[in-house]
Amino acid sequence: MLYQFHELNRAFLNPLTQWAEASAKLFTNPVSPLAHTPFSQRIAAGYELMFRLGKDYEKPEFGLTSTTVGKQVVEIAQRTELIKPFCKLLHFKKALDDKELAKLDQPKVLLVAPLSGHHATLLRDTVRGLLPLHDVYITDWTDARMVPLSEGPFHLHDYIYYVQEFIRLLGPDVHVISVCQPTVPVLAAISLMATENDPKLPKSMTMMGGPIDPRNSPTQVNNLATEKKFSWFENTVIYGVPANYPGYGRKVYPGFLQHTGFVAMNPDRHAQSHWDYYQNLIKGDDESAEQHRKFYDEYNAVLDLPAEYYLETIKTVFQEFRLPKGTWEVQGKLVRPQDIKTVALFTVEGELDDISGPGQTQAAHKICSNIPDSMKQDFVAPGCGHYGIFSGRRWRELICPKIGEFIQKYR
Repeated sequence: MLYQFHELNRAFLNPLTQWAEASAKLFTNPVSPLAHTPFSQRIAAGYELMFRLGKDYEKPEFGLTSTTVGKQVVEIAQRTELIKPFCKLLHFKKALDDKELAKLDQPKVLLVAPLSGHHATLLRDTVRGLLPLHDVYITDWTDARMVPLSEGPFHLHDYIYYVQEFIRLLGPDVHVISVCQPTVPVLAAISLMATENDPKLPKSMTMMGGPIDPRNSPTQVNNLATEKKFSWFENTVIYGVPANYPGYGRKVYPGFLQHTGFVAMNPDRHAQSHWDYYQNLIKGDDESAEQHRKFYDEYNAVLDLPAEYYLETIKTVFQEFRLPKGTWEVQGKLVRPQDIKTVALFTVEGELDDISGPGQTQAAHKICSNIPDSMKQDFVAPGCGHYGIFSGRRWRELICPKIGEFIQKYR
């Protein structure tokens, strides 16, 4: 009933948020008499904050329309290369003819986005940084509440098979980059391909800030998974999708619950951020206010996770540590990272990561024991938190160039 109650509450708040948005405009539009009354800017700021705290946040667009290749500005066309029930494979294709593309000879990159609450657009800055020197594809996971029940369930092994299908479609000259949650199923996917001597194995795999071995430097996220029994997750955070969505009846971990968890990790920081936004509106600091809007337009846009996928991830990755222990079987096939011998490995971590603690991603080097040391690389970004690994100044100036050099080395 919690999901249904949430929907009723959302429907109740919708007129209020629309009224708040309209009121904010009345007190800021220069043609409105109210905009010239005393304290109009302060009143408008209050309405604007009310609107943003109560509004629905839809999935944002990537909005990447061009990039710079050398000194040339090149248009980008976002294309859907493959559609699966729970994911689309997107291609950010440069608007050049075949001869020009062949002359560029840019390495092909499969960017595997997290399926852990936020949309793939969270990696917009990651894509933007890679585009000048790479041919970029990304997994765009579908909100589970939008997938009809007739499409069947989505398990953790389905995620692995999706990744394998995308690699085979783009391979064998593809380089795989996984950010956070997908480092585990991506490593499993490539391990199983290596065990089968798959000719479409990727050239390299870059793993960024992911829980390969969550026993290392456990964070608040890891502690929650180990402190609670598996039955707690089954009984507390899983709900059926209401009738007003295509996925009616599907069991999910709702996005609004995930968002509550995200905020609860740093409530003071978010409260301060909203207060600063209110103050910036009063001061007329449009640039700072717009930065706040852009961040929370992305941060507050969440999706539902398929229940079976979420619960299996909790058990397999965070409670039983099957990957680093060597006990993970995917539909009867043992995941053996030691079978990977020809795929170069690069791990990236943030020194201050409070989601996947330092050492969790580096664990990939130990379990991928038969990759030659000469084909392994590790980097810990100083002063960098979790989101800074793939977004922001440190990503653009420090991490992205290193990944580019690594990919060029193992083309």
